[in-house]
Amino acid sequence: MSPRRADTRRNNERILGAAAASLTCSGELSFNAIAKAAGVGVGTVYRHFPTPEALVLAVYRREVQHLVDLVPTLLRDLSPEEAFRVWTTDHLARYMMTKRGLAEALRAATASHEDVAGKAYEAIAGAVATLLAANVEAGTVRPDLEPETVLRGLSGLLHLDRSGDWRHQAEALTDLLWHGMCHRRT
Repeated sequence: MSPRRADTRRNNERILGAAAASLTCSGELSFNAIAKAAGVGVGTVYRHFPTPEALVLAVYRREVQHLVDLVPTLLRDLSPEEAFRVWTTDHLARYMMTKRGLAEALRAATASHEDVAGKAYEAIAGAVATLLAANVEAGTVRPDLEPETVLRGLSGLLHLDRSGDWRHQAEALTDLLWHGMCHRRT
């Protein structure tokens, strides 16, 4: 790999990280502010993302891909139950808060693009299905659970108060959902 390509990839990641932070905190997208936060020139931001829409879509895709890519690592390193809990409270909750900040920008950006939200939902449902399958195999949850039903339950994460104790809120919601997912005792 050439040093230029590695530098380009690093710049791209820094730009996406800065844009995600900006959209999460303020819901706004200033190429100048993102360039400053990423430690690059504004021209570099425009070279990577010629329009605000392109940047918003890239941030959204990056967030979804991170959620999906994380599942195998969590399942390798943790028990299936703990993997579900960590994925939900540490990662899905943050994504939901980011998504809330991205919502308006994403609506504008996707007006003329493919069904980004639908593809993201399918990818996240696949990640949930993987986590559920591992937990079914471990005997920690009921085998009749549908990923879409679990996602509907997790949609309460959209209402987290990011300026409050969002982590406790996410853990409480995860606990409530987990108890409903466990084998019923007779």
